[in-house]
Amino acid sequence: MKDAPIKLGPLTLLLTVISICLTTLAILNFSTARADLRLAEKFAQTVSTRYELEAEGQRMLGALSSGDETRWQRDDEGRYVCTLERDGSVLEICLERKGDGFEIVSWTHERVWTQDTHIADLWTGS
Repeated sequence: MKDAPIKLGPLTLLLTVISICLTTLAILNFSTARADLRLAEKFAQTVSTRYELEAEGQRMLGALSSGDETRWQRDDEGRYVCTLERDGSVLEICLERKGDGFEIVSWTHERVWTQDTHIADLWTGS
């Protein structure tokens, strides 16, 4: 009995296509994971800065209630205003005196942002 030859052409082609697809998906998965990590680290830094400003603001409130007005400014309406900045984030606190204590008028967080208008190597059309 003669052995029939095995034709490997279609099988080799199928395995090559599968290998290319899996390699492409692995590269895309790796680059997406790296981008997610960078975004998570940036978000963690932003949250950390915000909480540091919150803690500093709470310490400022404690100092003001103890009678220390050194870092507080008075505005035209007699309210106490303090602005704290760290890493491009700004916390602004505004208080009014009510009886023996203070009432918070505003407690706002802002992030300084400037738009990057430079587009690298874009063809200008001329």
